[in-house]
Amino acid sequence: MIKKLVVVFIASFALQLHAQQGTVSPYSFFGIGSLKFKGTVENRSMGGLSIYTDSIHVNLRNPASYATPNLKSFKEESRPVKFALAGSQQSLNLQSDSGSDRSSATTFDYLAMSIPMGKFGFGFGLLPYTSVGYKIQSKDEEGNITNKYTGEGGLNRTYLGLGYAVTPKLSVGVDLSYNFGNVRNNVQEYFFDEGDYIQYPTLERNRSNLSGFTVNFGVTYKTMIKEKFELVTSLTYAPEGSLTSKNTRTILTGDGTSLEADLESQGLDETDLTMPSRLSFGAGIGQPRRWFVGAEYTTQNISAFSNPFMDSNNTNFVDGSNFSFGGFFIPEYDSFSKYWKRITYRAGMHFEHTGLKISDEDIKEFGISFGAGFPVGGVFSNANLGLEFGKRGTTNQNLVQENFANILISLSLNDRWFQKLKYN
Repeated sequence: MIKKLVVVFIASFALQLHAQQGTVSPYSFFGIGSLKFKGTVENRSMGGLSIYTDSIHVNLRNPASYATPNLKSFKEESRPVKFALAGSQQSLNLQSDSGSDRSSATTFDYLAMSIPMGKFGFGFGLLPYTSVGYKIQSKDEEGNITNKYTGEGGLNRTYLGLGYAVTPKLSVGVDLSYNFGNVRNNVQEYFFDEGDYIQYPTLERNRSNLSGFTVNFGVTYKTMIKEKFELVTSLTYAPEGSLTSKNTRTILTGDGTSLEADLESQGLDETDLTMPSRLSFGAGIGQPRRWFVGAEYTTQNISAFSNPFMDSNNTNFVDGSNFSFGGFFIPEYDSFSKYWKRITYRAGMHFEHTGLKISDEDIKEFGISFGAGFPVGGVFSNANLGLEFGKRGTTNQNLVQENFANILISLSLNDRWFQKLKYN
């Protein structure tokens, strides 16, 4: 049954991905696109909260989660191999002073696996990290279109991670990620002759091929307090990194002539793209296998982001931050008579300063989320459904406010590969 679910899940999203971009946000115009990866479906269903770790779910934000404790139901002898994959449907209602529009995109979100190795845990996977997908036009005072901007692409990330259980309460870990992808931007400029468009506008095509390594460190500490309750704390830190950006620019003139810009003479044929550092910490309390509630704060040095080839007028990058609050509730995790009691119910909210500042307006985001984890198959596997609602941006300074509704779907599958053989 689980194998059939996996095949159907991958096939469905493969068909959607063939035809659609990863985002439809006009704010993906800036930098290397909008942040696509914001945690697993379980994380995002709790407002983005990623501090909680256990032995049956993959946590892609904290590599210390690879070294989780053994399961009591396995007689403390092992923990399962964890496999996860996810996709999402994004719907946007775009509003500005001049009108409104609707758009949507269906995307693959991540594919990951975590394998136990005694006190160690090993993880690897693939995920789209940022996404570019926009169509924007500018007009003059008379309402004539002067420029059209389109873009697509994004940054992908494949990673290898290792976690180690220093003690039963304390785990540490590290991820090494290889980032790769490209950003493609087109600018079409229109000219007028006595109020009429010239037939062939000028088209500028820009492309940046990105590649490079980044790392992420993580720590988790869990301890029981007052016998029934568990305290969970988490810390992650990703130091500043650098990617190589290999750039090209082609100009197509009105008469059909194609010209390659001499970027080498300008020092722009190959540039360094600075990836900002990121620090996240949080804490929460709960009753194991019953409920949990927590909060997490993230700060990111986005003001350090730079790439001379991607500079934009009237745009600044400032330090960003995010606050998440959420949790989950399981009525009775080991109930065999009533299925709904084994469902995990999740909810949360988040407040984010994206770090993008346009025309002196800080671009902020607020969202609320809900979700549920439905047990499927054996060994605590589950299918997860999440819903996110919120808004990003503002209509001030002729900007765009995005009202978004996201549907998140994932499979979190578990299996035992290594079992001790016993003979009577």
